[in-house]
Amino acid sequence: MKILHAVTLHSPSHAFGGPVRVALNLAKGLRERGHEARLLALGEGFDPWPVSVEGVPAKLFPARRLLPLGFSGMTSPALLASASRLVRDADVVHVHLARDLVTLPVALAALRVGRPLVLQTHGMVDPSERLLAKVLDAVAVRRLLRGADAVLHLTPHERAGLDAVVGAPPLAQAVRLVNGTPAQEERPPLSGPPRILYSARLQARKRPVDFVDAAPAVLAVHPDAEFVVAGPDEGELAAVRARVTALGLTDRFTVPGALSTPEVLTELRRAHVYVLPSVDEPFPMSVLEALSVGVPAVVTHSNGLARDIAAAGAGRAVDPGPQGVAEAVLALLDPSENTKASHAARALAAESFSMDAVLDTLLGVYEDIRR
Repeated sequence: MKILHAVTLHSPSHAFGGPVRVALNLAKGLRERGHEARLLALGEGFDPWPVSVEGVPAKLFPARRLLPLGFSGMTSPALLASASRLVRDADVVHVHLARDLVTLPVALAALRVGRPLVLQTHGMVDPSERLLAKVLDAVAVRRLLRGADAVLHLTPHERAGLDAVVGAPPLAQAVRLVNGTPAQEERPPLSGPPRILYSARLQARKRPVDFVDAAPAVLAVHPDAEFVVAGPDEGELAAVRARVTALGLTDRFTVPGALSTPEVLTELRRAHVYVLPSVDEPFPMSVLEALSVGVPAVVTHSNGLARDIAAAGAGRAVDPGPQGVAEAVLALLDPSENTKASHAARALAAESFSMDAVLDTLLGVYEDIRR
């Protein structure tokens, strides 16, 4: 089966975050099962220009920023001109849909030429009062959600949001598909001072400053603790650095910027605890990666993985804000608690979020819509 995975942007800094990671994981898993999966996206920041990404054949078009709207204002005239031809070559077109000028045109091209179309929104298409969102919903998004052969959602909350976007009647072709993570080598036995890691985009919704503000309470108990704030800047880097300086903690914090996938795994294997203090996070790949390595995770209650983590004892779910984060980190720095949570994290990743289980569900969807 030929499957085309379309996502907005791929870059060395992984600026677009989780959707690209999911697309690559799925494409790699599909290829391991004998299918011809490819990646289609904008590209930015490469030298030399890649023709594959992590072993997945990729067609990347140089990104052009037409409007000052972040990812929504990026496109490629060459990609738009090629969209119909590219989707015709696929047996299934799987679009990681956002309100942007890449995935919307590719999905519309698939609908226009009658190729089986799967949409996966990763929480990026939800009810919005923004003018641009309303325009795009009226012009394209509702048509695509109604016309797709399958719409994949992560959580009941995301499904409710998609139904709200399209209006009555609710989507009939919605299918729940959780994110999966490949099996990873377990972190080695802990050594050295406590190391607490944040590795995600530095964006306001992800609240990296809360991570910084939790540090003094942790340091009061563990004065040798080390903190790492890693990830591409999306507006919060200056605030993070300013807060670290204001608290007098420059010797306790490392801010390495964006990390490659191997570098992220290296940091995870050194970490005692992983923290993602964001709110309304649908289903973060960074947390799944931490669990797969055996790093206990601290998330807020509105995180799509919060219930699973709390029920399994694989970390802690807390109220937003630095106080809850600090208390959870301190609890997980207890050696016996950390060991128990680490084993639970590995088990949760393997049993509930394995790539094999996700691929079994996804291939079932593909087969159903091709009949």
